[in-house]
Amino acid sequence: MSQDPSKRGLIASLRGNFIAGLAVIAPGVLTIWLVWNVITWIDGLVLPLFPSSFHPQAVIGLDVPGAGVIVFVIFTLVMGYFTKGLIGRTLVNWGERIVEAMPIIRSIYNAVKQIADTILARTAPTFDRACLVQYPRPGIWAMAFISTTTRGEIGDHLSEKGDMVSIFLPTTPNPTSGFLLFVPREDVIELNMSIEDAAKLVISAGLVYPDTGKGKTRNNGVVLPASDPS
Repeated sequence: MSQDPSKRGLIASLRGNFIAGLAVIAPGVLTIWLVWNVITWIDGLVLPLFPSSFHPQAVIGLDVPGAGVIVFVIFTLVMGYFTKGLIGRTLVNWGERIVEAMPIIRSIYNAVKQIADTILARTAPTFDRACLVQYPRPGIWAMAFISTTTRGEIGDHLSEKGDMVSIFLPTTPNPTSGFLLFVPREDVIELNMSIEDAAKLVISAGLVYPDTGKGKTRNNGVVLPASDPS
């Protein structure tokens, strides 16, 4: 038997209200959950390094979340100030020479250091701009990020191909994994959208992306004018 139309309308209304409320609540709840887990993770790493008599529970009688984060920030600031001096740089270089003598640890340390220098110190160039490239076969286009002009040994071997660029092709919805491709510059379509907008497009699997029209944003295939209050 068919369901009463009024009941179907009520269920559809409740479902729509639930989805709308979930869309409002989920970002805040997930943000709080992520921040809380990071704080407790750092506390769990830092506080066990100190005697229990120095823990907030023993000092003020309360278990204060984030005490380990504060200690970590202060320690990082002190280390940054210390390593700027001659003695600090000497000790760091001495420690790195010891690490270089350890085969397996050396590889891990150098990889982590290079990543940290790139992301935190920005000693190497970051992504230049977003682009489109044909992948995995001609006729199929994928979103990618231009890293830099291909150079070094790879650039020398591919010099007969013309001007080559190194691009990072992320996976969806997790853009932290992907593929490193070396593509002729003429086969790459550079986009005007920002890196942030391109990342949103990849994470949302094409549901949210900027439009070429000023003041418009596409959301799930619907173009919303900037003057539309909705």
